[in-house]
Amino acid sequence: MDRDKESGMILITGGARSGKSRYAQELALRMSDRPVYVATARCWDNEFHERIQRHQQDRDERWTSLEEEKYISKLPLHNRVVVIDCITLWLTNFFVDLKNDVPACLEACKKEIDVWQQTGNRYIVVSNEIGMGIHAETAIGRRFTDLQGWINQYIAQQAPEVILMVSGIPVCIKKHHAIISYGGK
Repeated sequence: MDRDKESGMILITGGARSGKSRYAQELALRMSDRPVYVATARCWDNEFHERIQRHQQDRDERWTSLEEEKYISKLPLHNRVVVIDCITLWLTNFFVDLKNDVPACLEACKKEIDVWQQTGNRYIVVSNEIGMGIHAETAIGRRFTDLQGWINQYIAQQAPEVILMVSGIPVCIKKHHAIISYGGK
């Protein structure tokens, strides 16, 4: 079934190597025969270059692959199913460019996310739950963990569907069209 006309977000979150990207791609292919994959990673070093190549090899000719480090809303997309992989790397780009200023990052990222909601695209957003492990040893690590958690909450609040990946198994933790209001920040 081609659901390119539906818009909104689906958040797929979980730990490292939990199967998030694989599941996002399978879901996109069930929704569209011509999905878009938006890679947000910067190529930091040789090991990261190899990771990027492995991800590229996971997709076949049905995919349109685009790279955008920060401003996904400026890509030439219209009424498409779009996998954004991943929010953690996307946030890292803002965090580095804005000199670790969490309030500035939150503002910039929320503005960008708000524009996505107006595009008519169906976004399948891949993110990490980095706050579920040990606490970061450094102040900068703790600030980034806070930023990641707040952005995940922001996306999850707007997304009608949220999937938590656990050991390769998708666990639906939210599936409805109403926006949940809660007392937290």
